[in-house]
Amino acid sequence: MKPINPFIQNMPQSGIRKFFDIVSTMEGVISLGVGEPDFVTPWPMISSAIDSMEMGKTSYTSNLGLLSLRQEISKYLVKHIGVEYNPDNEILITVGVSEAMDLLMRALICPGDEIIVLEPSYVSYKPTIEMAGGVSVVLPCYEKDGFLPDLEEMRKLITSKTKAILLNFPSNPTGCVLNKEINQKIYDLCEEKDLYIISDEIYDRLTYDKEHESILQIKGAFDRTILLNGFSKAFAMTGWRVGYACGRGDIIKSMMKIHQYTMLCAPISGQYCALEALRNCISLSDEMVEEYRQRRNLIVKGFNDIGLKCHKPQGAFYVFPSVKDFGLTSEEFCKQLLYEAKVATVPGNAFGECGEGYIRCSYATSKKKIIKAIDKIGEFVSKAK
Repeated sequence: MKPINPFIQNMPQSGIRKFFDIVSTMEGVISLGVGEPDFVTPWPMISSAIDSMEMGKTSYTSNLGLLSLRQEISKYLVKHIGVEYNPDNEILITVGVSEAMDLLMRALICPGDEIIVLEPSYVSYKPTIEMAGGVSVVLPCYEKDGFLPDLEEMRKLITSKTKAILLNFPSNPTGCVLNKEINQKIYDLCEEKDLYIISDEIYDRLTYDKEHESILQIKGAFDRTILLNGFSKAFAMTGWRVGYACGRGDIIKSMMKIHQYTMLCAPISGQYCALEALRNCISLSDEMVEEYRQRRNLIVKGFNDIGLKCHKPQGAFYVFPSVKDFGLTSEEFCKQLLYEAKVATVPGNAFGECGEGYIRCSYATSKKKIIKAIDKIGEFVSKAK
C-alpha cells in the first residue's frame, strides 16, 4: 500500500502525553503533571449551558461563533487590556486555543516561512508551525535571565524568511511574564522588521504579583498582532473547548475560512457557558486565582526547602525547578521519581532543549496533594544526592 505522510509519521509524540501514558498504567500516583485546573467548572456556568440545551439551542452557530459571546469578549478586552475588537469581523470563536493556533498558522504561513519560538515553550507550537509548512526557529531563554528573551539574540535570528514571533506570556512552562519595557522592545523590533506578533495569552488572568501586561497595550501593536485566548485555564473549562482569536479583519477572515471547512463552529453549549463566565462569573475566576497564588507560594517554598532550586513564577500555574545537580537527564529524573516515589511531573526537555535539567510541576492541584508530593520528592532527592 502507498505510505501515509512520512512527515507526520516521523513527528515525535507530545513529551507530556508520552510520559503520562506511563502514569495511566499506575495506581496511587500524585500528579503534578497535566496543566488542567482541579476545579470543576463553576455551577452558574454549567447551569447556563444546561438552560441553553433545555431551550433547544443545540444547532450550529455562525462560523465566527455566537455574536453575543463575541460582543462580550470585545467588552472584556476593552476593560482588561484597553483594546477594542469589532465583534462582527475581528473575533473568531474556536475549539480551544489549540485550534486557534492551528488556524492561524495555516492562514499566516507560506511554505518555508520562519516563526521564532521562545523556548522553553508549550509542546504544540513547533509541530503546529511545521504542519502548516513553516519552519520553527528557536530562541532559547535561560534561568539566569528569568527565562525572558534576549532581544539581541532575537534580532540575530531574524532573516528574510521570518514571518512572526510567537509569544506565550504568562508562560507555560516557566510562569514568567513580560513587562511594558520588554513588550515595547519586542514590538519595536517587529515593526522594524515588518513581522507579525502572535500572542498566546491563555494564562492572562493567572498572574499573582502584578496585573497582566499584554503586548497589545503598546501603541501601534494592533495591526500586526494576533491575540489568542480562551476559557480553559482561568474558568476551569478545559473540557468545554472554547477559545478565541482576535486580530485584523483580513486575518480573522482567512482563519474563519479554514475553520468553516473543518470544525464549522465551536460547540454551542460551551459558547453559552463561556458567555456566562464573562457576564457573571469573573469573581469566581478571581477566587480560583487567589487559591493558585497560595498554592504557588506553598510549592515554591517546598521545593527550595528540600534543595531543588525553584524560581517564583509570576503567572500561569507551573513551577520549573532545576534538577541539574543529580547527574540525571530530566526524563531519567522524572521516571525514577515516578517509579520510586509515585509523583508524576513532566521532563523539562519536553518544552525544548533548553528545558533540559528542569522539571515542570503544576500546582493546579490541592494543597494537601502538593504537601504530600513535596514530602515524597524530598525523600527521593535525599536518597539521590
